[in-house]
Amino acid sequence: METGDGVDGPGGPYAPGMQFGCASFNQDSTSLAVGTKTGYKLFSLTMVEMLDCIHESETPDVSTVERLFSSSLVVVVSTAMPQRMNIYHFKKGTEICNYSYPNNILAVKLNRHRLVVCLDESIYIHNIKDMKLLKTLLNTPSNPSGLCALSINHSNSYLAYPGSATIGEIVVYDANNLNTVTMIPAHDSPLAALSFNASATKLASASERGTVIRVFSIPEGLRLFEFRRGMKRYVNISSLSFSPDGQFLCASSNTETVHIFKLEQLGPSGGDETGTWTAYVGKMFSAASSYLPAQVSGMMSQDRAFATVHLVTSGQRNICTLAMIQKLPRLLVATADGQLFIYNVDPLDGGECMLAHKHRLFGTDDQDEVSKTDGSEVSGLAQTCPSYAATAALPASGPITATLTGYSEDGGAKKGEVIPEHEFAAGPVCLDDENEFPPINWCRDGTGGGQARPS
Repeated sequence: METGDGVDGPGGPYAPGMQFGCASFNQDSTSLAVGTKTGYKLFSLTMVEMLDCIHESETPDVSTVERLFSSSLVVVVSTAMPQRMNIYHFKKGTEICNYSYPNNILAVKLNRHRLVVCLDESIYIHNIKDMKLLKTLLNTPSNPSGLCALSINHSNSYLAYPGSATIGEIVVYDANNLNTVTMIPAHDSPLAALSFNASATKLASASERGTVIRVFSIPEGLRLFEFRRGMKRYVNISSLSFSPDGQFLCASSNTETVHIFKLEQLGPSGGDETGTWTAYVGKMFSAASSYLPAQVSGMMSQDRAFATVHLVTSGQRNICTLAMIQKLPRLLVATADGQLFIYNVDPLDGGECMLAHKHRLFGTDDQDEVSKTDGSEVSGLAQTCPSYAATAALPASGPITATLTGYSEDGGAKKGEVIPEHEFAAGPVCLDDENEFPPINWCRDGTGGGQARPS
């Protein structure tokens, strides 16, 4: 699921009071990556009470960090070199390759087949197996936030991005077959958030107003659901994320409330509910809506949140995701002040979600003692991360280092450019095994890095 939104505040990636400049959950929400002024951290999300930091780097001023599922492949962009993308094998502490682009990199999305780099007015699509540049989408509408979504279902690899800078139009692009699938007129205002479900059959969107969240069928682009987050005020939607089964959708914003919506069709097929007074009133509203103005009838047809969470503070960026942890549904919220909240979700009755645990992603033992004296029973520090030097010193499972001359006609390294210290990927690649090499083996072909060029 796509939860790669950066936790950037109005003052930039490292505004006052913010512990990190970016944060993203991986594709199946089993890992959390955060970028800081001093490097990036990767956390495993397999337990509620314990947050395991599996790696910490020393790359300074990280503005983007994305991990590919549970593999050792991680993509990093820093504010010091915002036009350069570095791909690392973090278990071995080595760089696999790097690519430079004509403008600042705003977002990177990846699945098992494709790696997508989003700039302000262009998008680059790479084959993740060898980093061959397959397609460059030039002159796309201005997209200063780098908003885009890539389906984690690599069998279709749908890519969604804004089709306009002034209205909420969505372009759905097939990154496998390299052609536009459909154009969706989703909102009247510019887009603020996009997210595919795990099977890439649904796409959720929100506009800059933040009052309405819509869900569309993919690839048809038909509107399936419309949820109202609120009517009293406009908000900035930080992230949208489907549950693994696609039955729920969570949305976080700069307010203190996180909403969870349930994707269910009510009506004649709704079983016993069709005979209730609520269902009867709903039918009357539905019938009357055809005689009312579009804005009024739209409000009447929209569903409220199935479940909610009220955070302690508001006004700061955050990202959310729905995941199964220890066989139970959970809502995870990472906030820009360096905290991770894990809530229990009742899939039957919904309502207010209960806080199961709160983790500090950064802190000291002294802070932990303070929390104990305050009587907090649900907070704790993340386990100590192994340093970059310690990670790099781990025994390697048969690496071969070499200095190669790389060249690719379609956007690889420049001819004659020396590519130092790259490793060969030996044997079959298992993306879900952290001990395996990442799924990039272009060093065998001599195409290891360089500048991305239009195709």
